Amino acid sequence: MTDAAPANTEHTRPTRFRTGGLSPRKPTRFRYEPGAAERAALAQDLGLLGLAHLRLEGEITPRSRDELVLTARLEAKVDQACVVTLVPVPARIDDTVRRRFVAELGTPQGDESEMPEDDTVEPMPEVIDLADIAAEALALALPEYPRAPGAELGQITQAPPGAAPIADEPERKPFAGLAGLAERLGKTAPDDPKDNG
Repeated sequence: MTDAAPANTEHTRPTRFRTGGLSPRKPTRFRYEPGAAERAALAQDLGLLGLAHLRLEGEITPRSRDELVLTARLEAKVDQACVVTLVPVPARIDDTVRRRFVAELGTPQGDESEMPEDDTVEPMPEVIDLADIAAEALALALPEYPRAPGAELGQITQAPPGAAPIADEPERKPFAGLAGLAERLGKTAPDDPKDNG
């Protein structure tokens, strides 16, 4: 039997798997769908306004005695605060999740360490926690700068009391003024008496 739990027992499906207890030959299928209280807690942790739906469904497949591969589909419906107006911005997440758990994975020594080519590789844990994997995958899949339709960042102006405001110009070239200054200094340099002595 490859299912982690019998069908129609969604509330009793396990969310944690001891890696030593998984089948060494057959995939272990899973489906993680947290209840309302768990979703609310996760939404708060991730700074979301709401998390109406979350599901992580897939399987853990043995590659060898020392390697397990988790592949899953992550689905979610979230509400984030618009970065401009703070109004709720809904988003649907549909992402692929992949993790390779490898036993005896060497720990980098010293100050310098090279990043592995495959960023899905992790040391083999004693327990695979689906809640942790779903939370991490959701955090990585969320839009970074949610923006409501029509919401645009306004122009920033700054000025001390009684002075005309100076507009913040994103396209302004910070070294443009230096070229003019260098040109003026170049014209006056030959007449500067300090240069003769």
